[in-house]
Amino acid sequence: MNVPFVDLKQQYLSIKDEVLAAVAGVFKSTQFVLGKEVAAFEDEFASYSGARYGVAVNSGTSALHLALLAADIGPGAEVITVPFTFVATTAAIGYTGAKPVFVDVDPETYCMDPARIEQAITPRTKAILPVHLYGQAADMDAICSIARRHGLHVIEDAAQAHAAEYRGRRCGSIGEMGCFSFYPGKNLGAYGEGGMVTTNDPEVARHIRILRDWGAEKKYHHVLKGFNYRMEGVQGAILRVKLRYLEKWTEARRANAELYSLALADSGLQLPKQAPGNRHVYHVYGVMTPQRRELMEALEAQGIQTGIHYPIPVHLQPAYSDLNYQAGDFPVAERLASEELSLPMFPELAESQIEAVGKAIAEYSSVYQS
Repeated sequence: MNVPFVDLKQQYLSIKDEVLAAVAGVFKSTQFVLGKEVAAFEDEFASYSGARYGVAVNSGTSALHLALLAADIGPGAEVITVPFTFVATTAAIGYTGAKPVFVDVDPETYCMDPARIEQAITPRTKAILPVHLYGQAADMDAICSIARRHGLHVIEDAAQAHAAEYRGRRCGSIGEMGCFSFYPGKNLGAYGEGGMVTTNDPEVARHIRILRDWGAEKKYHHVLKGFNYRMEGVQGAILRVKLRYLEKWTEARRANAELYSLALADSGLQLPKQAPGNRHVYHVYGVMTPQRRELMEALEAQGIQTGIHYPIPVHLQPAYSDLNYQAGDFPVAERLASEELSLPMFPELAESQIEAVGKAIAEYSSVYQS
């Protein structure tokens, strides 16, 4: 049985008529950049995420960049984050002129290990940027407690955590700001690029709105040096349609994760674990195995697509060699980078497809272990 890693077409076909009607509405209004649909989506997504305000932008990376700027992060500052993440987390810090400072991740949740934070704090530290990786919330109570003691900002990288919860609170509403990506493959994905910053602070929201639109408080009145980070009207309209289905799709992902966990219970793989009090939304269902390459090839031979998130931790990427980190500096992140294998995961994944993946892994394990 062929099992795709993700199937965006199947999801599109299920909501095609609604999407086309929404897009036609934008064409009729000619509000192609920002406009009413984007404004409505900002309100709806912020409310869904438990925040008072949402500011839509053109990508998750832009959301991170503007959130950091709104926290007055700039040259000479340091921002603590993790090396086991997509490179955009680190890149956005660099865009401000600040320096990324890494701490290792927890071996169970794969998110920032709070026990590592305080030893990384210096007089130049201005913010902590935890990543809710794969759809699992970081330990925000511990992180925010450390931040309060040291007078630091907390900005959530929630690019993979739409609808995820930490002790009853939605990701994106716990720190001062939350940063989301609506890249097509995300749990809530646009049909192109998109992002958003959520916050409960009206002044922060106002600041980011100005920054995203060339620093203009009103047309041709530029009060800040800003950027062209505006969301397109078509994406706002599409995301409004898709947001209505996010809970259904989230529960389908969670149900699929349970089926995987049952199918793989005796596989010998390290399976994802939902931390107590969390609502894991399984943007990625990542298993760990020292035999990643062999397992990946065995699954591919049976028509099962897989992925890797992420094969090289950021501190070992050539582009960030100037940070002067070495192999061995973050052993948990490095082990995860060498062992993680992402299995097919999307809401429309059929139980028979999950069973096929489980059977293929069982066959591989029996051969490998014999």
